Amino acid sequence: MKARRRDIINHIAEQISSLYSIEESKIIARKVASHLSNEDELKYIIEPSEEIVIDGIEEVLNQLKMARPLQYILGKAEFFSLEFFISEGALIPRPETEELVMWTLERAKDFERPQILDLCTGSGCIALALKSAIKEANVTAVDLSDDALSIARKNANKLNLEVEIIKEDVLQGIPSLQDRRFDIIVSNPPYIPQQEITLMHPNVVEHEPHMALFVDDHDPLVFYRAIALSAQKMLNNGGYLLFEIHEKLGEQTFKLLKAEGFKDVELRHDFRGKPRMICCRKK
Repeated sequence: MKARRRDIINHIAEQISSLYSIEESKIIARKVASHLSNEDELKYIIEPSEEIVIDGIEEVLNQLKMARPLQYILGKAEFFSLEFFISEGALIPRPETEELVMWTLERAKDFERPQILDLCTGSGCIALALKSAIKEANVTAVDLSDDALSIARKNANKLNLEVEIIKEDVLQGIPSLQDRRFDIIVSNPPYIPQQEITLMHPNVVEHEPHMALFVDDHDPLVFYRAIALSAQKMLNNGGYLLFEIHEKLGEQTFKLLKAEGFKDVELRHDFRGKPRMICCRKK
C-alpha cells in the first residue's frame, strides 16, 4: 500500500472509531503505522503529506476491530522508559503504575541497599523498573500465574536485569519467603469487583487475564488484607508497604491498613486526580 502518512492515520483511526475516542484512535493509528513502517511516530506529525509504502495494516486492523489491545498485537509496551515484552498472560502496564514506582523509589532512598518484594508482579514491570533505577537493590518478584512468571522472566532477560522471580500464592501467606525480611513490599494486586465487568472496555475484559484483575464482590480487599498480614511479618521495622488501589476503595484500604497496625498511612492521587496509591510503614 502506498499512501500519504496523513491518509494512513485517518484510515486506521476511522476503522476503529467505534471502539475508541477520536484522540485514542489517532494515538493507536500512529503507533500502528510507525511500527509497520519502521519509522518514528514523529514522522507522522511533522511530515504527514509524504507518501510512503506500508504493508500489514489490514491484518492489524482485523485484530484491533476484535478489541485486541494494541500492546498484545505489537508484543510490546513501554513502561518507565523501558520496553517490555507483553502478551495475554499478563496485564498491560499502565501509566498510573509508573507513579507507584516513582513513590517506591522515593521511599527506597531511606535504605542503602534496599531489599524489595513485588507481589502479583505480572509482567514484572514494577520489579524490573525498580531494579533498573536502583542497581544495588535486591528485588524479588512473586506471582501465581505460570504465564505471568514466564513473561516476567522473558522481560528480565530482555532488559538484562537480575531479579529473583518466584511462584507463590499471596493469599496463602507466601510460605517460601516467611523467613526473609524486606525493606519495601510493593504490590498492584487484583482489586476490581466482578460487578464492574460490564462497565469496562471490551479490550480489557475480553483479552487481559481476569486472574490479575478481578475479585469477588463481597471482599474486594482480600489481597490487601492478606498482603498486609504477610507484611507485618516480612517487613523490617520501619519498612514500607505500597499498593496501587481501586479509586473507589481508598478510604476502606486506608482504614484496613490502620486496623492492621501500620503507621504513616498516606493516600495519593494519580495524574488524573484519582486516589490510586497508598503507602504505610511498619511500626
